[in-house]
Amino acid sequence: MARTLSAAVPTARAPWGWAALGAAAGLALALVLFAPARWVASAVERATGGQLLLENARGTVWNGTAHVVLTGGAGSRDRASLPSRLAWQVRPAPGGFTLRLGADCCTPQPILLGVAPRWGGARVNVRNGPPSRWPAGLLVGLGTPWNTLQLEGELQLSTQDLSLRWNDGRLLVDGRAELSAMGLASRLTTLRPMGSYRLSLEGGPTPTLQLSTLADSSLQLAGQGQWVGSRLRFVGEASAAPQREAALSNLLNIIGRRNGARSIITVG
Repeated sequence: MARTLSAAVPTARAPWGWAALGAAAGLALALVLFAPARWVASAVERATGGQLLLENARGTVWNGTAHVVLTGGAGSRDRASLPSRLAWQVRPAPGGFTLRLGADCCTPQPILLGVAPRWGGARVNVRNGPPSRWPAGLLVGLGTPWNTLQLEGELQLSTQDLSLRWNDGRLLVDGRAELSAMGLASRLTTLRPMGSYRLSLEGGPTPTLQLSTLADSSLQLAGQGQWVGSRLRFVGEASAAPQREAALSNLLNIIGRRNGARSIITVG
């Protein structure tokens, strides 16, 4: 009789075990489906050293909105935010996920990214679309030298078959991207605007940058650079158009190393 009772005990408890397992699975699923948007904000802040913040995040990891704020990093008082909230949507996809980004102020159509995490890095594909438009004043938040330049104008970003890969700390780029700075002005000069410019990124085994000046610009900018491993090496120069030297003198002193009428710009 004792042997019969002891055998019956596990059978009586089994439904409770299955219930507990089901509750745990349900809780895990709920955490995945309804993970708060502030988790995304925390991850972005850590990844960027506090230079990109998603403040007042609402929604979930999968569907959320936040105010985008650029800062100079930990301890910096410089900050600037977009005039409208950024919205995102994350959806699973083969090999990774898709990320959809949109802001009423700046994206005529949402920006669609395909993200594929990999061992030691990741790959990001940017779907072709119309240029996004961002206020140049947003750069003020990054601190020096942008807080001194106090730029105004519009930044237009366009891409063509752009693919970015990070592999063991090395950046690999395919495709093309262009950043056009239209109608720029600065508090360091009375010329408004002082000019329009284009920065072109060309992918390949050694990605290259090309800086050029568009027509009718008082400030002349030119330069080129390339990525060596994960480091950018760029050399350029700035100068004033004829009859504009006096109005641009302060600006030329700030943006690079002054060499006579020119200012030399070096990165890396």
